[in-house]
Amino acid sequence: MKKLFKYLFIGMFGVACLSSCSNDSLVTEPTAQFSGASFMENADKALVPLNGIYRSMYDAGWSTTGNTHQCFGISAYNLMAEVMGDDCIMGAQGSGWFWFDAVYNVKTRFTSGAWRSYDLWNAYFTWIANANYIIAAENTMGGSEEDVAYVVGQAYAIRAYSYFMLAQSFARTYKGHESDPCVPIYTEGTWTGTTGQKRSSVSEVYAQIDKDIQKALDLLAKSPYQQHPSHMGYAVALGLKSRIALVEEKWQEAFDAAQSAIMNSGCEILPVKDFVGMNSTDKENVMWGAKIIKDQVGMYASLMTHMSGDAPYGSRAPKQISIWLYDKMGENDTRLVWWDPEARLSTAGYLQKKFEFSNPQTWEGDYIWMRVEEMYLTAAEAACRLGDEATAKKYLMDLMAERDPDYTCNKTGKALGTLTTEMTGSLLEEIILQRRIELWGEDGRIYTIRRLHQGFERTTDMGWPLAAQIGKRVHINDPECYAWVLTIPQAEFDGNVNMNAATDQNPVGDYPTGN
Repeated sequence: MKKLFKYLFIGMFGVACLSSCSNDSLVTEPTAQFSGASFMENADKALVPLNGIYRSMYDAGWSTTGNTHQCFGISAYNLMAEVMGDDCIMGAQGSGWFWFDAVYNVKTRFTSGAWRSYDLWNAYFTWIANANYIIAAENTMGGSEEDVAYVVGQAYAIRAYSYFMLAQSFARTYKGHESDPCVPIYTEGTWTGTTGQKRSSVSEVYAQIDKDIQKALDLLAKSPYQQHPSHMGYAVALGLKSRIALVEEKWQEAFDAAQSAIMNSGCEILPVKDFVGMNSTDKENVMWGAKIIKDQVGMYASLMTHMSGDAPYGSRAPKQISIWLYDKMGENDTRLVWWDPEARLSTAGYLQKKFEFSNPQTWEGDYIWMRVEEMYLTAAEAACRLGDEATAKKYLMDLMAERDPDYTCNKTGKALGTLTTEMTGSLLEEIILQRRIELWGEDGRIYTIRRLHQGFERTTDMGWPLAAQIGKRVHINDPECYAWVLTIPQAEFDGNVNMNAATDQNPVGDYPTGN
C-alpha cells in the first residue's frame, strides 16, 4: 500500500500539555490550551492536541529546566543511546552536550531538573498523559469510524511507544528481568491532585505495552493511510510492534510485524545516493519522522547541529564511527560515504557525514525516526532466530543488494560473542553487524546491546578518546548490571506518595548497594 501524506500544517498548534501537577509529581496533565472538552468533540478537532504531542517530540527545551541544547525529543534520546554504546564515538567533550551520557556521568544528578533522568521521565510521561486524554474520549468523539480510529489509534500507539522507551531507560531489559521494578502505569487521565502510582514490574509494563500496541493496530487498520510523516499510522505501529517483539524475544511476532510493515508502508529500500544527509521525510524509504519547517528549527538545539562537522557542536565534539566497525564494510560498500577517515575533525574514529542539514543557512533538516531498511533487518534477525535461515538471508540480501554489489553471505547459526567485538562467524551475528552499520546514529545502540545481553568495550584502537574509555570505571562488559539504567528523578518521589526514594530508587552505581 503506497503511503499517503496529506501534509497537515501542525506548526501553529505549538507544544501541548507541558505543565506538571500541583503536587510536583512529573506525571503531567494537559495544559489549558488543549484541556477544553471542545477539542474532543470530533476527530477533526482532536487532531489539534494530537499534533501538539507530535510537535513536542521534536521541539527543544520544554522537557527539562536546563541543558536544553541536548533536549530536543526523540532524536536527542536516540543520540543519547547511541553515544552510550560502542559504535558512535564522541571525539571530544566539546561544549558538554551528550558527553555526560557518553561517559556515564548522569545518574548521580537525579535531584536536578536539568539532567537526563528528569528530561526523559518528564517527556515520556507527558506524552502518556496527553495520549490518555485522547483515549478517554474514544467512545464520545464524533466523526466517522475511520477518522475516530485514526486519532485514537495513534494515541494508543504513542502510549505504547512511551512506555516502551521508559521501560528501556529506567529498568533492565525485558528478558531475564521480568520481575524487576519498572515504572508506574497510568491508563486514565491525570489531573491536579491525581495520586501517583507505585512502580509496576517489567512484565506488567510490557503487558500494557503489548495491549496498547495491539489496540492501536486494531484501530489504525480501519484507517491505514498516514496523513503526515510525523503520525504513527498503521505501518509505523507495525514497525513499533516489531521493535517491542525483538526486546521480548517473541520472534514470530517480530517477523510478522516487520514483514507487514514493509508491505503496508509503501516504502522501499533506497540506494545510499538517494537519501544523502538523512534529512528528508519525503524520501521513499522513510516510514516515520518529523518534517520540520523553517519556523520550527531548533538551531543549536537540533540533531544536525550535534552531528554535522560543519556545525558548532558537531565540530567541537565530532561524532565518529568506530574504526572496528568501519573496517567490517567491503571496499565497494556504498555506505562508506557516510564517514570520512581523512576529515580534519577526526580525532581517532572516522568523522560522520551521514547526518547533515538540508539547508545549513536556515538550520533546516528533518528528523527520521523509522525507515523501511530497519524492517528488513528485523525480519532477517527474527527469521534467523526461528531457524529459517533461507528467509533470513533473503531479507538480508534484499538490503545488501542496494549497499554492496560484491556482498555475499554463506554463514549459518545463531551464536553471539560475550562482547560485541568477539566474533563467532554466525549468520545472526552478520545480521546484527549489518544493522550496526546501516542504522548507525539512528538505532539507539545501547538498547540493542542490552536486549542481546552482550557487554562491550571501548579502546584506542577503535578510535575512542581516553576520556571516554570508561571500562575501568563502569562495568560495560556486564550486560546484567545497572550501568545504563537511569535513576528516577527526585521530583517524582517528592510528589508521589506511593513511591519511596529509599526503596524505589534505581541503583546509582552499576549494582545495588552491597552487591
